[in-house]
Amino acid sequence: GTLYVAKFTGDSPSAEIDGTGKLPTDGEFDGAGEWIPLASGDRSFVDGMTAEEVYVFTRLAADKAGATKMDRPEDVEPSPRTGRVYIALTNNSDRGKTGKAAADEANPRNANKHGQILELTERWNNPGSTRFNWRLFLVCGDPEDPSTYFGGFPKDQVSPISCPDNITFDAHGNLWISTDGNALGSHDGLFGVATAGSRRGQVKQFLTVPTGAETCGPIVQERRVLVAVQHPGELDGASVEKPASTWPDGPGKLTRPSVISVWRRDGGDIGA
Repeated sequence: GTLYVAKFTGDSPSAEIDGTGKLPTDGEFDGAGEWIPLASGDRSFVDGMTAEEVYVFTRLAADKAGATKMDRPEDVEPSPRTGRVYIALTNNSDRGKTGKAAADEANPRNANKHGQILELTERWNNPGSTRFNWRLFLVCGDPEDPSTYFGGFPKDQVSPISCPDNITFDAHGNLWISTDGNALGSHDGLFGVATAGSRRGQVKQFLTVPTGAETCGPIVQERRVLVAVQHPGELDGASVEKPASTWPDGPGKLTRPSVISVWRRDGGDIGA
């Protein structure tokens, strides 16, 4: 196959993207983009690099090809209902610093602590297309922060969310987001959000993991949710002798990562 890299172009005047996260006058962070080929088989499309060099030094090749520097993409998942592709961008505290990438419409906040979710639609809904349209579905953080955006949904009716990391979908087309590195002074967790209809953008927190843990690898089934609780108690200064968490077995037991299962007490569907 061919290895591609994405270039995102915003549709707002550059003066309206000032690094604060303020929405441009059209009310959305959105635009168009293209997939730029880097290499296919033993053929390189990047000047001065062999195909082998492209595969080993892909980030450097992407820079040479003109790819957009993104805010730490962690997961990419297509919606089983619409085919739209969702990308979790966890954070980038270096955005806008001297010598680092400046804010752009796809990454609109300097010193971005909270991350965003990008929604991408391939041209003509053709997965083989080299053109696409995109918009930021969520710009994460405290809903009271004016730099946040929740798909246009009223921000007084959403859960705060920070540092989206892994994403998945349920059978109803809802997006589920696990977080890593919550910068809002809370623990990480798992969140659900509708991607269509009147509740599009209404983020709801589903569960919270212990202190120092990362929420990872969610699987959302019809009546059960599975999630990995990674490295509970991983905080500065913590040790085996002085653990920051005693999850999951309590005091006197070793802290350890685990996979948990959650279901409704009434046995009903999840996400309906």
